[in-house]
Amino acid sequence: MEKINLLGKGFIGSRFTELYPNVIVNERNDYQVKTNNVLYFISTTDNYSVITDPYIDITTNLLTLIKTLESCKNKDITFNFISSWFVYGQIALPATENSICEPRGFYSITKRAAEQLLISYCELFNLKYRILRLGNVVGETDVKVSERKNALQYVIKKLKSFDDVALLDNGDFFRDFIYVDDVVRAISLVIHKGDYNSIYNIGNGYGTKFKDLIIYAKEKLNSKSKIKNYQLTETQRHLHIKSNYLDISKITSLGYVPMYSGFQVVDRLL
Repeated sequence: MEKINLLGKGFIGSRFTELYPNVIVNERNDYQVKTNNVLYFISTTDNYSVITDPYIDITTNLLTLIKTLESCKNKDITFNFISSWFVYGQIALPATENSICEPRGFYSITKRAAEQLLISYCELFNLKYRILRLGNVVGETDVKVSERKNALQYVIKKLKSFDDVALLDNGDFFRDFIYVDDVVRAISLVIHKGDYNSIYNIGNGYGTKFKDLIIYAKEKLNSKSKIKNYQLTETQRHLHIKSNYLDISKITSLGYVPMYSGFQVVDRLL
């Protein structure tokens, strides 16, 4: 198979290049495609940027995508687009690829709009596409964790330092946590075996309560940290999606099996 052209070498993209080195990685701000098989990671990362910069999600998630698609026009290209569970919003669970999306917040809305723009553009200019919606991806190599991005790793880091931690709603919500190596394997599988013009969920396929993972980590670390509760402000609550987990039956039909459970992911982070 020809080389994959990777755009957006962040946390997951970097790990992809380590496990699958047969890639061409574009330099930053280079949106010209180099091969017929594109893997597109460029994206913002959370729903809260709108508070400080209301343009960044639109610029990054939409305008940059269009710049890249323009270099693909009327070529024999397959565009593999990395999306997010955030596009589903607060819906009945588990979220399936056919679920009606109800995104909330600029990140979520622009990611969903990007999916729709991609589909429309590909249909108009004879391109093939795949959309991959990822669960909550975690791994040791993510160096940009925060309260807003990869909160699980952020809290574990504080537990290691014996700092007190505050859990939103006492951690009484569910997430579909998936280890980065599982995600990278799944992406490669979809690229090689997935149907064209299709959407795939990538996760562990079940929800794990956030509080359970934090208590597990605290006990294994013998951490002296105190766990407190906090509530979101009204503004933050508008942007927040409480729980989510994904139906992954479509990708498991390709032979995908996650190697790490949510608790095994925590073991690696410890």
